[in-house]
Amino acid sequence: MDPPQSEKGIHDPESPNPSPEAIVIPDGGFVAWRTIFGAWLVMLSTFGYVYAFGVQEDFYVRTYLRNHTTSSIGWIASIQLTMPFLLAPVSGKLFDNGHFHALEISGGLLFTFSVFMLSLAKPNQYYQIFLAQGVGMGVGLGLTFLPTLGIVVHHFRRKRGLASGIVLSGSSVGATIFPIMFNHLVPKLGFGKTIRATAAIIPPCLVLGNFLMRTRLPSRRNNPAAPSVNIKSFFSDVEYIWAMAGLMFSALGVFFPIIYIQLFSVQHRVDNTLAFYSVAMMNVSGGIVRIIATHLGDVYGPFNVQMTCSFCCGVLVWAMLGIHNGASLVVISILYGAFSGTWISLGFACIASLARSPEEVGARSGIALAVMSLGVLASAPIQGALLGSNFTWIKAVAFSTTLMFTGTACSATARTLLARRKSSRRV
Repeated sequence: MDPPQSEKGIHDPESPNPSPEAIVIPDGGFVAWRTIFGAWLVMLSTFGYVYAFGVQEDFYVRTYLRNHTTSSIGWIASIQLTMPFLLAPVSGKLFDNGHFHALEISGGLLFTFSVFMLSLAKPNQYYQIFLAQGVGMGVGLGLTFLPTLGIVVHHFRRKRGLASGIVLSGSSVGATIFPIMFNHLVPKLGFGKTIRATAAIIPPCLVLGNFLMRTRLPSRRNNPAAPSVNIKSFFSDVEYIWAMAGLMFSALGVFFPIIYIQLFSVQHRVDNTLAFYSVAMMNVSGGIVRIIATHLGDVYGPFNVQMTCSFCCGVLVWAMLGIHNGASLVVISILYGAFSGTWISLGFACIASLARSPEEVGARSGIALAVMSLGVLASAPIQGALLGSNFTWIKAVAFSTTLMFTGTACSATARTLLARRKSSRRV
């Protein structure tokens, strides 16, 4: 039996050149939600693993890489967090050309291999950890991240923000599971066996995720009738320029608590049990709230919600200096996880809303994420250098807070210009 009209669409899926008017986005159905679950599993096992770096940062600084500075260790985090955004133009173009599963499989294999190679790294062998965790895992994630998030576009239009939030919540669940496992297993098993134990979760999630996900829109490679995209015109779009600046400046500050909050808590003698759960608490709240908040982005406009979250992140980064006991750590961790998770989730939606046509979404998103990667790349090393060997927290906190507020101002400018062009406050 053929699938229902709302799920199959009104064009012949076997036709190589369906017209844009003939393409229907189902906004639901079994295949659509199955794909969302598959993407959720991929995010859990890849971005969720990378996003849990905060616990490893603490371990590297105090135990495993003691002969290296906080700034040099920060480069590991920066490289692996930069790659998903820096490689976005490449993975986005390949995704548009119909290579979705090739990207997912090759990226997943590289990511898995790199995690197991990390387990072989020896104490104080910085280059081994940098190559496996920074470069290998970073490139693997760079190949899978945008296609995993972009597949939402194939199945959802009106509920796109909600669906994207659900997919990205997988990274929050992974970044909750992996830190807890790491902190509990390292004292018992040591570094290598702990990494292998956590890595055992990754292959089943990637295999099942790829089995569940399906594309449904024609690729640009097989559709010569698809309109061309004038990339040069993007750089004369003032709203787009301000939005990219907002992402780049905010990226310089937004990852600071995610990477350093456990180290900060341990150094300030907050209860060690709670300190070791700080990254997990941050990601639990982020996973829950980002689903609700991305739906609010569909209702009230992504810029309105993201701009608010960006400002709140700046306030909470500064509030880190007030962490002095378990209660304050819990409050800051939960609130920051909620607002930062929403900020990251709505970045794609904000850029997509600036597209003048559907054909521009992939190109605009890829370029914007690549520009954002410059902020991600520089963030942890600069913050680590500001901390120094004496851990002068006020410098790094002030730097990150200032950049968050600068990013908020840029996003507010883009939002104002977009609202004026669309004659609507819902942007």
